This record gives sequence, structure tokens and C-alpha cells, in this order.
Amino acid sequence: MRTLLSIVAVTFLFNAAAPSANAQVSHAAPQSVLDSAVQDHVTTEATDRDAVQRLLERPEVQSLAKDFGLDLRQAKSAVSTLDAEQLAAAAAQARQAEQGLAGGQSSITVSTTLIIIGLLVLILIVVIA
Repeated sequence: MRTLLSIVAVTFLFNAAAPSANAQVSHAAPQSVLDSAVQDHVTTEATDRDAVQRLLERPEVQSLAKDFGLDLRQAKSAVSTLDAEQLAAAAAQARQAEQGLAGGQSSITVSTTLIIIGLLVLILIVVIA
């Protein structure tokens, strides 16, 4: 009797400790959702890098960087080292500067100049750090 009681107790403990099949609900996202999220992230980063590189290629920016003694080659190569947060901030500034330069404006306004200089300094600080 004692052996039977021990077997029943051990069986009960194993059943209570083991997770039931019904309780095992998958909380992970499907692979297609994960793949889509990764692709969206990669696309966003590529678009942001293109925005910064496009601004750095503009003749107005090159002239401004030269006037302030900033090395654009170093800034251009540093764009690929920016993390996602830094890149998003730099891309936002680059897009804002491009809007200021849009429409074939021949002169750069003070706000656009400050945005460009801030962007270049941000990129160079990231390179140094």
C-alpha cells in the first residue's frame, strides 16, 4: 500500500510539474512577421543613409564644409558607422537641410547653414568617439 501511495504521489507531482500541452501557446511572432520587421528596418536605415549621403554630395554643402575646414571624406565614411538612433537623427537633419536647399536656391539661409554644420559636426563626433 505504501509503495502504491508513493507511486501515485510521484506520478501526481510529475504531472503537476510538467507543463500541459494546452498551456503551451506560442507567443512568438510568425517567421514572416519577423522577416518583414527586419526588412523594414534595413530599408529604413538604407533610406536614411542615402539621405545623409545625398546631402553630403551637394555642391553647397561641400563648399560650406570647405569654408569651415571640415573634412567631408571623413564625414561620408562615418555615415556607415552610425547606429540606428544617430542615423535617424542625422537623416532628419539632412532632409530638413535638403528642403531648405530645394527649388534651386542659390544661397543658403542661416538656418540651413546651421543644420548642415550641426549634421557634419554630429557625424565627426561619432567618428571620434
